[in-house]
Amino acid sequence: MTEEPEKLAEGTLISHLRELRDRLIRCCIALAVAFVPCMTYSNQIWAYVARPLIEKLPHGNTLIATTVMGPFLIPFKSAFFVAVLAATPYVLYQLWAFVAPGLYRHEKRFAIPLLVTSIVLFYVGIAFAYVCVFPVLFGFVASIVPPGVAMRPDIGAYLDTVVKLFLVFGVAFEMPIAVALLVLTGVVSIDKLKSNRRYVLFGVFVAAAFINPLPDALSQSILAIPMYGLYEGGILLASILSKMRESVGQDRKIGQAS
Repeated sequence: MTEEPEKLAEGTLISHLRELRDRLIRCCIALAVAFVPCMTYSNQIWAYVARPLIEKLPHGNTLIATTVMGPFLIPFKSAFFVAVLAATPYVLYQLWAFVAPGLYRHEKRFAIPLLVTSIVLFYVGIAFAYVCVFPVLFGFVASIVPPGVAMRPDIGAYLDTVVKLFLVFGVAFEMPIAVALLVLTGVVSIDKLKSNRRYVLFGVFVAAAFINPLPDALSQSILAIPMYGLYEGGILLASILSKMRESVGQDRKIGQAS
């Protein structure tokens, strides 16, 4: 029995635009719903964000606000950033629901694990930055303050640095997804990735020096070492997905032959 070719969902340009509009509205509503409780506890969120630096400041030093609206705007921005993080899974789900009808079943089998893994890795990267990187980095910075110099960072500059580091580590932790996509699209083979490990190790240190918003070698090393570990994780993920693709290909051949 020959397997019937799979048919994709079809629609007019207007219907697609209407669906896109509806899903964008849902995303905005989800962001607003997430922002309301975050704004209610904006001061508590800001205190949590500022804790890694406050705990490392020399005795008697504090964060300061150099603008009139800073004490209001900075907690507001931190609350908005947390709301975006909270709403991101739902926003990506809406994006997936819009794109999925145009994919074949075997494409969905690969897209879903990659999408879920990318979301998880982005959050893991942010958590890694907050828990592991910030205490070491800010402790190092506070320890090298010259005598007679008061360390009193501006809250706006601190939040900008924190958000940049969050984004850098969140994106850096997407390394396994990038490696897996390179293999699945045939750009590079798994054997080639394994044989170029030493070049990749050098490359991630160079990349960390460029994408890291801080110029010190410590923060660059803290970023580069996990990136290389994630490169190895990407090779493992690519191997698993390649085996899945081979299994799907064999199943399709068997279905067409029966």
